[in-house]
Amino acid sequence: MCVCVSMPSFTAPANAQIVHSGAACNVKDDNMSERIYTIKEGDTLVLQCIVKGHPRPQVRWTKTAGSASDKFQETSIYNETLRIEGIQRVQGGRYYCKADNGVGVAAIKSIRVDVQYLDIPVLTVHQTISDVRGSYYQEKTVFLRCTVNSNPPARFIWKRGDMLIEQSKDNGVDIYEPLYTQGETKVLKLKNLRPKDFADYTCQVSVRNVCNIKDKSVTFRLTNATSPPMIRLSVNDTVVVDPGQDVRITCEVTAGFPPPTVTWSRYPGPLPLSAQVRGETLILRAVTPADAGFYNCTAVNNVGNPARKNVNLIVRSNNLTFQITPDSNKDSETIQMGRDLKLSCHVDATPQDKVNYTWYKNGAPVFNSDSLILLRSDPDMAPGTSSLEIVDMKFRDLATYSCMASFSGSTVRELRVDVNISQNSVSPPVLSVPPGGQVVSVREGGNAELVCLVVDGKPRPPILWSRTEKDLLMPSGKPTVETPDGRLRLKNVSRDMMGAYRCQTAPYNGLNIKRREAQVQLNVQYPPILDPVFQDVRSRNYQMVTLRCTVLRSNPPRLTDIRWFRNGDFIRMPMPDLKETPELKFKLEPTNNGSYECRVSNTVGTSACTFNVSGESQPYNAEFYFDTPNPVRILKGNNYSYNLQWTQKDPDATDRIIGYWINVRKNKQNLLSKQIDLKGKAPEKGVLMSYTVSDLKIPLSYEVRLAPITTYSTGDYVSRIIQYSEHHVCGFEDERICGFSQDRSDIFDWTRQNHLTQNPKRSANTGPDTDRSGTKEGYYMYIEASRPRTQGDKALLLSPLFNITSSKGPKGRVPYCVSFYYHMKGKHIGTLNVYLRVRSIASVDRAMWTKSGHQGPDWKKAFFDVTPSGPFQIVFEGIRGSGFEGDIAIDDVSITRGECKQQNTVANAGKTGKIFCDFCVEIYLYITKKHTKATFGIRGLVIFIHSEKLQMRQAIPFFKKMYSFDIIFSRNK
Repeated sequence: MCVCVSMPSFTAPANAQIVHSGAACNVKDDNMSERIYTIKEGDTLVLQCIVKGHPRPQVRWTKTAGSASDKFQETSIYNETLRIEGIQRVQGGRYYCKADNGVGVAAIKSIRVDVQYLDIPVLTVHQTISDVRGSYYQEKTVFLRCTVNSNPPARFIWKRGDMLIEQSKDNGVDIYEPLYTQGETKVLKLKNLRPKDFADYTCQVSVRNVCNIKDKSVTFRLTNATSPPMIRLSVNDTVVVDPGQDVRITCEVTAGFPPPTVTWSRYPGPLPLSAQVRGETLILRAVTPADAGFYNCTAVNNVGNPARKNVNLIVRSNNLTFQITPDSNKDSETIQMGRDLKLSCHVDATPQDKVNYTWYKNGAPVFNSDSLILLRSDPDMAPGTSSLEIVDMKFRDLATYSCMASFSGSTVRELRVDVNISQNSVSPPVLSVPPGGQVVSVREGGNAELVCLVVDGKPRPPILWSRTEKDLLMPSGKPTVETPDGRLRLKNVSRDMMGAYRCQTAPYNGLNIKRREAQVQLNVQYPPILDPVFQDVRSRNYQMVTLRCTVLRSNPPRLTDIRWFRNGDFIRMPMPDLKETPELKFKLEPTNNGSYECRVSNTVGTSACTFNVSGESQPYNAEFYFDTPNPVRILKGNNYSYNLQWTQKDPDATDRIIGYWINVRKNKQNLLSKQIDLKGKAPEKGVLMSYTVSDLKIPLSYEVRLAPITTYSTGDYVSRIIQYSEHHVCGFEDERICGFSQDRSDIFDWTRQNHLTQNPKRSANTGPDTDRSGTKEGYYMYIEASRPRTQGDKALLLSPLFNITSSKGPKGRVPYCVSFYYHMKGKHIGTLNVYLRVRSIASVDRAMWTKSGHQGPDWKKAFFDVTPSGPFQIVFEGIRGSGFEGDIAIDDVSITRGECKQQNTVANAGKTGKIFCDFCVEIYLYITKKHTKATFGIRGLVIFIHSEKLQMRQAIPFFKKMYSFDIIFSRNK
């Protein structure tokens, strides 16, 4: 085994810095020295803000595009560690750690959290039939639409049965991305259906295994019987029922294959709790007015559009209210002789045109006259309100008026309200909060009563309660609560119910005048909330230890007592300042190890922080770092090495760490047990350590266990699995660029860049806008063609060295597949060459791929096989063209053992314009189809010949004539 230990800096020194643990699958740097933390949805986010300063700074976490609130995580936003269990996609964004101790400017650091996910795709089928050639026959076209939500953008693969569908090999299909769709969508178009098109189709989506997110797929069977759903309802579109009746609605499926699935929903709100769904039938038992609404039946089989039918269920109501409106033209609030008066009557019933209103005066029916005007539907009131206007009121109009509401064809009984109109029977209300009732204090978990009384006025209206803060609902979940006596009773009060409550006179069952209102403050009291609840504190003996118990929140905020205990015994000390953060400082000795408790009290109760303090104890665990770029290196003899990295939690808390025990195990058997000597350099907090484990067998995986060592003890082991991976894609996301290096013999270097680090004054006519994945944060490598570069300048980028032997496999030399993406946009584009450099006594560069000139605005993929005879590197050579609009970029370079999966056939040549072989002919042409033979029509044909032996490049142009001939390709000939 080979040992190599290093300690590169992990984070930049500052007053505050953010480090991470937990389930990150990638962490990279942005242009502003900001960290980008990539995590899979559902994993645990753990961010730690490491602070420095004296006095010790206070920490607070905040977040843009959302709130870092206690509702979303287990730990407080005031703690140095922010922990979010089961993180969701909406919780992504930029998190800020602010450290402030009142000295100078507060330190702020940020990290951007990118939550990655891949939903199950949804596949829908749409069919069209069109006439062809004057209706002699019809063509049937089918569109299979596959939609998925993901981050990063997903890649789509279509299969017919088990066979991959390639548009270039099947003239009967088109694969494209539609415009203006939600989510990511790919459409497979089957043109003029053929018998073989009736098959199983699978849409497979992939995010290329980022964060170990597996591919997901959905399959649909297309047959001659495939058809969209159709339904019909057993009732009319509108159903009117009385309260207490049962309602049964059946949604019958009349067509559709595959058989559709029927679901029921309601708007607004969910289905009532009493609702029963039995197959296609919805049953509502003993309906109430709260059950009214639109009920929707939906049938889905993923063919065409879903079939939907709506039923408007109307439940008759028996809520009858009245209003007394004094002369509105005079802004009057009382009844006065010689002025107008309006009496209104309203039933919350639907439909309103089924309600019949009848007015009575002292028991006798009222008819229209000069002094009494009846309005069936008052335009100044809520729809369906009946009013009786008394014009120029006289003493003869003082009487008892009755409004009768009846419902024709209904079992609901008649409703009646009586209003006594006299000089003493109507007066404006006076609203009052009893003395001492403006603020109601209650302990959390207790009951409270808020009181707001109508102390004067006739008739006395009910009181409506609401929260004064906008968008806050009442504890019942409703925006308002009506109380007939003005007493709002709250049970099991919690701190989120604390705040101001508004009481108002209702606009009904009384005078229709300006509403009276008042406020009552609910004050919920609770014991202090402390941090930490429990903490394991380790330190060296005879060192100063500081225990700090932070009061996060308390109501009332004034503390009444702070006491410290050791092993249950009270520690006698001067009375601490109740306005300061409770602290206990002492020199740790063997005699004062143990459990310490800080009890903090207010008038409501007592809470405690507990600290387990130990000296000369074992050190904290090591914490593995899982984001090492390209940790695997291939060695001789079918072996590989693995670069293991970790950090040490609180290395200064205990005796000095002098080394680590490392165990490498396979099937629970130790293959290596060794002490890593730090050579006198102790670990530092936030500093990364590395160890190279070598002589591992390809393709086996191993368990690695690591434990810190001090002079007196050994810490606990932590373990992880290291795996061999043959597929290494370098997206240049880390500063070490995956082990690639600049060639010292060239004229200038390749540059690492992303969208956020681009020069805002750069030319928009050359170079990529983003990396190959389309994200602004993703990096790529490019050559800058601006000054001082001149035509012909070269920049060489070397891959890591692949240590393979010259031994051959059973079929000859072991092949490797080289693939990458390139971007060559601009009128001054030069040349991109790729070479195979085999290390030997004299290294030889062999040309494997080349491209020159403008290639369009998009990233394009290239790949080829190599069969090296020994240790090798891949060399990317960028050559500057004739002008500054000649930036060339590469991204996602992959060097994988084995041949490339896509075969280098003539069909691929037609698609990519290239055939990769040791001696190849590259032809730019267009293809026409003639009977069953493939012939090639060629204008301005240019044939480029590349040969390792000939070391030549020839061009043969044809301009005037069109040639037609058969082409036969033979590899290596």
